[in-house]
Amino acid sequence: MTTKVILVNKPYNMLTQFSGEPGDSTLADIVSVKDVYPAGRLDKDSEGLLVLTNNGALQARLTQPSSKSPKTYWVQVEGEPSDEAIQALCDGVELKDGLTLPAEVSKMASPAVWERHPPVRYRANIPTTWLKVVLHEGRNRQVRRMTAHIGHPTLRLIRAQLGAWQLDDLQPGQWCEVDPPKGFEQFTPKPKGPKGKAPRGRTRSSKRAPLKKAR
Repeated sequence: MTTKVILVNKPYNMLTQFSGEPGDSTLADIVSVKDVYPAGRLDKDSEGLLVLTNNGALQARLTQPSSKSPKTYWVQVEGEPSDEAIQALCDGVELKDGLTLPAEVSKMASPAVWERHPPVRYRANIPTTWLKVVLHEGRNRQVRRMTAHIGHPTLRLIRAQLGAWQLDDLQPGQWCEVDPPKGFEQFTPKPKGPKGKAPRGRTRSSKRAPLKKAR
């Protein structure tokens, strides 16, 4: 089967899935391609690049820490982090689920991006700073927890790059199909049994014992 790769600019307040509760905004609202699934997730309140594919091996390649696929985020935080605070993020900070892997973190100029709807809430007397954060792992709400750890809460989070793919000119709600990476052009789908389930291999222990005749 031919591998499909879809790049999406996920808008703010949209779920990273194709179904949800009534009233939820989901990927089904903007993506018309069938049988593709997200490689990794973005929180509902995060924006930016999402990669969808029908190839399970490629999904794993992009999401497993052992593959070291870098994820680049543009992060607007409250306040102005010191050099020491940024170095702490680079070295790794201790969160509830353990020490984070070393990251690449630096200050950046405000990126030329779309307006968010609803807009970010600012505190007039507190400045904000944009950071470029490159991670090689993907824990739940990791970037937000990392910046909160150093005392600078995240106000806005945009994923700009995943592996070799970048947002480029994609606007919120837009998507495009791109070529799969070398070595992932084709794949063999797993066989499915009744009701879409993979068939189970029969073992000796699963064989039924012969019925005994009644005496």
